[in-house]
Amino acid sequence: MVKFIESELVLLKKEIDEMWTLVYNQLDRAGEAVLTLDRELAQQVLVRERRVNALELKIDSDVEDIIALYNPVAIDLRFVLAMLKINTNLERLGDFAEGVARFAINCKEPALDAELIKNLRLEEMIKQVLSMLEQAKKALKEESLEQATAVFAKDNLVDEINAAAASVLATYIEQHPGSAHSCLDLVSVFRKLERSGDHITNIAEEIVFFIDAKVLKHSGRTDEQYPK
Repeated sequence: MVKFIESELVLLKKEIDEMWTLVYNQLDRAGEAVLTLDRELAQQVLVRERRVNALELKIDSDVEDIIALYNPVAIDLRFVLAMLKINTNLERLGDFAEGVARFAINCKEPALDAELIKNLRLEEMIKQVLSMLEQAKKALKEESLEQATAVFAKDNLVDEINAAAASVLATYIEQHPGSAHSCLDLVSVFRKLERSGDHITNIAEEIVFFIDAKVLKHSGRTDEQYPK
């Protein structure tokens, strides 16, 4: 029985890794599509969203089978439950990537104002979200508390950029009223990126739960809980 469950857990981890790579690529492409208004690239994100949904369902089914057939306990149970919740968060990230890509498809502007994008720090925000997702993946692979908890601090920058975006866009609309519609749509892009950061933080919390049996959700977690 032990050998059987070990092999199932290895397969589950491989599936989560595949889902992670797929979602990372979706966010990367969506971000690039927004920065360049590349509608063809954005369309690729929309098409691949179906793969994200299908893989989420497959992983959910496999988790149910593992629990029903092998009745995992202790760290094995924590791992399976963490993978289930991580899978859900990754699927939501896929949804956000699709939403970001739709901005590029629906935007009526021939190109975004380069100075506006610089002031909004949009490219920096996209890179930070991708960095968070990459670091969380590394934390799971290495089963590293240090790597997982480092993700929490990275989310602060994402929140900071998102909080400043509304003021920058309001000023731009006053000076360029013809671009108001696109600017309002950009607010949605920032919101989706900010929510992406939140979901990656959720993933990091699940990794901490798996490794250390500590539940951080709704616990008033601070970055100081785990010294670097």
